Amino acid sequence: MTPPNTLRNAAPAVHWQALCSRQDLVADSGVVAWFDGAQVALFYLSSEERLYAVDNRDPQSGANVIGRGIVGHLKGHRVIASPLYKQHFCLDDGHCLEDPQQQLRTWPVRLVGDVVEIAG
Repeated sequence: MTPPNTLRNAAPAVHWQALCSRQDLVADSGVVAWFDGAQVALFYLSSEERLYAVDNRDPQSGANVIGRGIVGHLKGHRVIASPLYKQHFCLDDGHCLEDPQQQLRTWPVRLVGDVVEIAG
């Protein structure tokens, strides 16, 4: 019998990488950074001290505009509203409130001192 705490059962290690600095962020708004071949929209919610990272590409239009969306709260979710078609995406997991077929990719992101780190 295999012991329960073997490497086979362990979660994969998360690799954190510096992306930008705290000074690059705009409180309660979006900025866009390049990470691993993708445009990532970063949202820093100053009142909550929370940072979110989602795909900047709007899945409906294909335009890279999510970083210019409006942050809000809808149906119990912290959301970003796409500036083109106004669909709302949950910042926690990227799902679209209006259309379950649409999804934004999300990344784990954190602040370590003045450095924004993203996991990929």
